[in-house]
Amino acid sequence: MPKTLFQTLRREYLKFHLRLNPQQSLFFGFFLYMILGWFFLSLPFSQKISTSCIDTLFTSTSALSTTGLVTVSTFDNYTLFGQFIILTLIQIGGIGYMTLTTYILLSTTKQITHWHKKILHNEFTMPKEFKIQDFLKSVIVFTFTVEIIGAILFYVAFKPIHSNTFFTIWTSIFHSVSSFCTAGFSLYNTSFEAYATNTFLNGIVIFLSIAGGLGFIVVTDIWYYFTKRVQTISFTTKMISLSFFGVLFIATAITFITESSIQQYPILERLEIATFQTVNAISTAGYNSIPMNNLALSVLLTIIFLMYVGAAPSSTGGGMKITTLTAVIAIVKSKVRNQKKVTYLGKKIPTDRLEMAVSTFIFYTAILFFSVFLLSFTESQSLEKLLFEATSAIGTVGLSMGITGSLSVFGKIILIFIMFIGRVGVITFGLAILAKKQHEKNEKETDLAV
Repeated sequence: MPKTLFQTLRREYLKFHLRLNPQQSLFFGFFLYMILGWFFLSLPFSQKISTSCIDTLFTSTSALSTTGLVTVSTFDNYTLFGQFIILTLIQIGGIGYMTLTTYILLSTTKQITHWHKKILHNEFTMPKEFKIQDFLKSVIVFTFTVEIIGAILFYVAFKPIHSNTFFTIWTSIFHSVSSFCTAGFSLYNTSFEAYATNTFLNGIVIFLSIAGGLGFIVVTDIWYYFTKRVQTISFTTKMISLSFFGVLFIATAITFITESSIQQYPILERLEIATFQTVNAISTAGYNSIPMNNLALSVLLTIIFLMYVGAAPSSTGGGMKITTLTAVIAIVKSKVRNQKKVTYLGKKIPTDRLEMAVSTFIFYTAILFFSVFLLSFTESQSLEKLLFEATSAIGTVGLSMGITGSLSVFGKIILIFIMFIGRVGVITFGLAILAKKQHEKNEKETDLAV
């Protein structure tokens, strides 16, 4: 391609992006990667057996959104190259499509454009005291450090199980990235059901899932604290950690006590299974060590609630976000007590955070309800199965009661749609579709010159 043509195309591409608001840029970026993933997974050498277009699109969307719902087997239907494409989509979806490219730009030029900063601030909800450069570095370094550690630990765990060394290495890398990015994709058709009492293996998944689900804000803040950049842990980190582990503890207790299918196990193994399942629901990692279609109703509702709430903001996890739940509870608490200020842990929550939380709660719930309503027309399944599937999709979790593969074409399209919304975020999606573009001529001219 002639150099002048390449420069022209690059300039036109930049002009197109700069005409979009940050939310539209995120929407377009993820959509483009979804289509590219669909294209590469549709290539003959990506598939072991012929896979329909809708199933390939479903897989691409599920991987990019780090959901993990599948209509076909990842191992049986896709070649090593196809599995590599899926893993690449998971990594992009986990850390954000702008994160790695912006970090490379920052490493080479020592500066990033205002356009990049706007998009990253919309992709990650960062406290005001965080510098974008330091935050990006912590995201990249933490992600690859934890994934490498996870892959090594998985290799140690899988080595006695698999005789093929190459497959052991590949499955270790695959599950490490998938676990940290809370994607739930597995090279085993029954997820981790065969390893329900393998404490070492389950411990690795739990560690990686919590590391990804707690989020980069918590990691960066803790790093600042231990490197003496700050004197105390921030209020945001305290709120996220207390809410996350508080909800997790209650859900684990409910599962441990009421789930009949694990009562035959010894107490410690029962606790292990209960913890594994609740961690994978709230972190939206999406692995399961027991079948989901035979859960007690109380546990089923608990898992649905965990998937609905989801992980921390600015994490690899999905869901409505634990901070949204915290803010909504704080609002209700203040109204019941007739308090003018909305507080949590004795500290006032800013009005803009409350408005965002309420908007997210309403919009997220409305999309979930409408999705289940549509699925009730396209699928012949019980309400709890449809609700479970839709909650898993919009929460980008990946847990299923076994109905994903039997969904109709229209049912798959509905899930594709809400998985994509779940990844870009309901507010980002709404602003990308409905918000008016704000033209900032001087800013555009400056960015185009870079």
